[in-house]
Amino acid sequence: MSRAVLAVVFSAIFLFIATQLFFLGKVLWYETHAPSRTAFMSYRMGETSNLTLKYQWVPYNKISRNLKRALIAAEDSTFVEHEGFDWDGIQLAMEKNRARGKTVAGGSTITQQLAKNLFLSPEKTYLRKGQEAIITLMLEHLLDKERILELYLNVIEWGNGVFGAEAAARRYYGVSAAQLSAEQAAKLAAMAPNPRFYERNFNAPGLRKKVGIIVARMPQVELPE
Repeated sequence: MSRAVLAVVFSAIFLFIATQLFFLGKVLWYETHAPSRTAFMSYRMGETSNLTLKYQWVPYNKISRNLKRALIAAEDSTFVEHEGFDWDGIQLAMEKNRARGKTVAGGSTITQQLAKNLFLSPEKTYLRKGQEAIITLMLEHLLDKERILELYLNVIEWGNGVFGAEAAARRYYGVSAAQLSAEQAAKLAAMAPNPRFYERNFNAPGLRKKVGIIVARMPQVELPE
């Protein structure tokens, strides 16, 4: 192997390790600090000019248990049990996508979605998914489930410039995140896969149907404590 090729190989290895150490440091920082702005927020704000960021961090105990249960019921029913990946969910999503001939389901866990929201772009590439998997493992091994859920609840997108439970509760219901009812929480959870669409179509029939399903599932949800 020539020196030029070796130099390229070693440079690639160095870059990979440096990148992972950067993400590792950020994950450790987020164990005790709130994000001021995530990569996904920056991406969305860069898409549209004159858009105001609505984001206010609130601690875990200031977010309604209804919203915690609703999001787990809607997005990741095995959240407290898995170690970052729901393999059955991934398999089911692959089967749905194959049957439809297009991507209609992702199978991503709350931890995977948090990894993307904190650090990555929404582009669908193998490189991004690989990095997402590595960050997911970091999050699961360095943070407890309650902290992962707290971060997720605070940075998830809920409309144009609307991020986090507090901003969403005030945007759609005029209350704090702590005051959300079961049905209000279920509706926010139902919006999560496509929040900007449902912001414009807040009373869509399909959304109402999903709310009923989520409300029925919520009593069985186990929360991290």
